[in-house]
Amino acid sequence: MADRGRFRMAAAHAICGKSGHMMPPLSRQNGGMTEHSADYTRALDNAEKILGFSLAPFVDPRPAEPANAYDFTRIATEHAFNDAWPRGEHLDLRTRALISVTITASLGVLEPLRGQLRIALNNGVTKEEIVEAFIQMAVYAGVARAFDSYAVAREVFAEFE
Repeated sequence: MADRGRFRMAAAHAICGKSGHMMPPLSRQNGGMTEHSADYTRALDNAEKILGFSLAPFVDPRPAEPANAYDFTRIATEHAFNDAWPRGEHLDLRTRALISVTITASLGVLEPLRGQLRIALNNGVTKEEIVEAFIQMAVYAGVARAFDSYAVAREVFAEFE
């Protein structure tokens, strides 16, 4: 398996972009630094359980961003990791992860797909199940899109050897 630190950084880049600047668990808001709200902290904790690493350093705004950048990352993170991912009554985490792989692959958003593949594999989805999802996707979303997306899956599969 690839070096764990490099893997985590690559996973974070695939989910959050390639800037990778580390920031403390505080955010700029209204010109100063403020602690994260309880809901945002809970979302970040949920994300860490699902991802296997802390998301906070990758979603906190950078100095060049406007003050409302914090609002965007907070709202998006809270919605994803407090409202959607933790729901377990009808779909388990493993199924949600496979659905997320299929959605990102069908949309052709390849860097987020890379992150979703890692989430899926880290949460019990098998490589074989992912391939079956690509077979089904090829029928309904198109073979070309499926091949582009599968190229990303091949790279991620190699990380899990």
